[in-house]
Amino acid sequence: MIAWRYLRARRAEGGVSVMTWISVIGITLAVFALIATMAVRAGFRSEFVNTILGANAHVTVYSSGQMDAQGQMSRGFADYDAVAAQLAAVPGVTRAAPVVRGQVMISANGQNSGAEIFGMKPEDVATIPSIAGGGDDMGDLAQFPNGIALGAGIARDLNVGVGDKVRLISADGVKTAFGTSPRVNAYTVTYVFTTGSPDIDRTRAYLPFAEAQAYFNAEGRADEFEVMVEDPENVEKYGDTLLAAGGQNAMVWTWKDGAGNYLRALTVEDNMMFILMSILVLIASMNIISGLVMLVKNKGRDIGILRTMGLTEGAILRVFFLCGAVTGLAGTIMGIVLGCLFALNFTAIFDWINWVAGGGVWDPSVRPIYHLSAKLQWHDVMSAAILSLILSFAVTIFPARRAARMNPVEALRYE
Repeated sequence: MIAWRYLRARRAEGGVSVMTWISVIGITLAVFALIATMAVRAGFRSEFVNTILGANAHVTVYSSGQMDAQGQMSRGFADYDAVAAQLAAVPGVTRAAPVVRGQVMISANGQNSGAEIFGMKPEDVATIPSIAGGGDDMGDLAQFPNGIALGAGIARDLNVGVGDKVRLISADGVKTAFGTSPRVNAYTVTYVFTTGSPDIDRTRAYLPFAEAQAYFNAEGRADEFEVMVEDPENVEKYGDTLLAAGGQNAMVWTWKDGAGNYLRALTVEDNMMFILMSILVLIASMNIISGLVMLVKNKGRDIGILRTMGLTEGAILRVFFLCGAVTGLAGTIMGIVLGCLFALNFTAIFDWINWVAGGGVWDPSVRPIYHLSAKLQWHDVMSAAILSLILSFAVTIFPARRAARMNPVEALRYE
């Protein structure tokens, strides 16, 4: 009751309501900034991972190679249908597709673009989430067996669309007495896809599996298998089982192996951002000390009277501790509300900022995703709340102890 009376006291009565509001606003803004930063970081990480998982295999099963009858190293899988069935039978595997891969130059309209060709069966391409379900895709995926599917970046660089023809040029062509001649084939663009990753859209194209086998001189074999699993975040647990199902010379490469360095960098940045924003919360919490020190000074006579009436040091400490704790609690709650509202409405806010700035706030050409989003995670909210409350309560102890240890005789000497 006494603490609440002090908090809402007017300045003329010796209160510090102005300092209290400054403290509340400071903590509110600090907690809001912490939650907003962590939500944007989580959204970026989620978009990045979803882009990888939507267009790439969760696990790639490939062959380490073996010597053939001519003494040459032979890589790939000759019995790819049987191996694909074995991989698909592994518990937790949702899809296993044989793939033929190769690098080519694609030419059209006097323009050239390097690309990586994925030769896959039409039914397997239709199960790739970002290929079959993109909102900006052009063409009919059902026509894929009759031509080639290009990434949107390649199509833009070559200035081609659905129905146009492109030429694929591979340096590893037919071997003749005069050397190896380039292989050149023309294909009709039947589908243009957008995966959500500018890097993939600028470098990837799909050919029907049988056509890719013929083009890359891979008749009767597959280079590798694309495997999708139910729990890609814990993809490591499938490794041993997939190795056994892939055969004697099988090896595995997970999506985390390819993006591991980037994911670790994001984790380090997330931790550093949390630490830096925590310092901001600490600075805002220090305002509570200023307010309480002024409150203790103004209430010196009250403290002396209360002590002479029988209040203990512990009771006085609790009064002023509650004054600071309530300030920290109010600021934390308001910061959580603002931070959650910001994260939940981030897309609209970001679009408005982009419109005010005239566009170009987020340039996908230098980032691995097209759009920036925010993802509100409750453990981030709880971390921010706990941090703010701990710091607010901790900085309150010093001025509260000073008030509790005030000598009532000294406080009332000049009264």
